Amino acid sequence: MIIIGVGSNLTSEIFRSKQEACETSIELLKENNIEIISKSSWYETAPIPSSLQPNFINGLISVNTQLNSLNLLKLLLRIELQMGRVRTGKNAARIIDLDLIAFNKEKIETKTLTLPHPKLTQRAFVVIPLIEIAPKWRHPVTGTKIIEFRKMVSDQRIRKLSE
Repeated sequence: MIIIGVGSNLTSEIFRSKQEACETSIELLKENNIEIISKSSWYETAPIPSSLQPNFINGLISVNTQLNSLNLLKLLLRIELQMGRVRTGKNAARIIDLDLIAFNKEKIETKTLTLPHPKLTQRAFVVIPLIEIAPKWRHPVTGTKIIEFRKMVSDQRIRKLSE
């Protein structure tokens, strides 16, 4: 299963809502021959680490593609740039954030890509939507079911917004 995290905590002249930015990124993926298999609900979450920046809208999609993991990452970065993301620093507010969470059972650790995403089990905005779209998913490294990570993120505020 290929899993992509989709998030936003800024609006712009083009994207009047954070959810609109997230939905647009999914449409751009489709335009680039990425097949959307499933999409989670949208969730509102506080920034991690905690800061004064606006809350995020987050969700997950599972996809099918002919691209390999590195080329999919390059496409995600290109879409972020196309949508106006400006990288001002680590964990800065952003119009769109597309993260490659997992690529089937690949285990990769390079300068540009780590799979599965090293913090996926520590983020409610990944764990909760992943339970929603793939409750039997297992972590490629540990083999642990995603449902077992729910307790680890129970202290993080997350609010379901829409389907």
